Amino acid sequence: MRNNPYQKYKNAQYETASQEQLLMMLINGTIKFSRQAKSALETKDIEIANNKLKRVQAIINELMVTLDMEKGGDIAENLYNLYEYINRRLIQANIRKDLEIVEEVLELLQDLKDGFEDAIIKLKKLNPAKNV
Repeated sequence: MRNNPYQKYKNAQYETASQEQLLMMLINGTIKFSRQAKSALETKDIEIANNKLKRVQAIINELMVTLDMEKGGDIAENLYNLYEYINRRLIQANIRKDLEIVEEVLELLQDLKDGFEDAIIKLKKLNPAKNV
């Protein structure tokens, strides 16, 4: 596995990505793993559901610790509160094996993704020199 070309490609993607691209990769990961958890819960595969929900939690935790609370002001605080809420709901979903909670989280994550996409578009319009 050491010379796996796919893994080398994925690593290069992460290493060369902009902050915005990394953020979108993380958000897309939360959506992907949440969908997989939902599917696993639907088929009663508790172990896979548990693993996927924990992966979403890990990404959300990473997003929480990387927020710049000083520079981000109210936006960072609101994002932190949203991440914290999502994390609590993920824990509840995992403990209860509750499909409805996972669906709620998926909606929140999709809304978050849509918001980030809109913000990135607006930033690129404000500063076209930084477009990659």
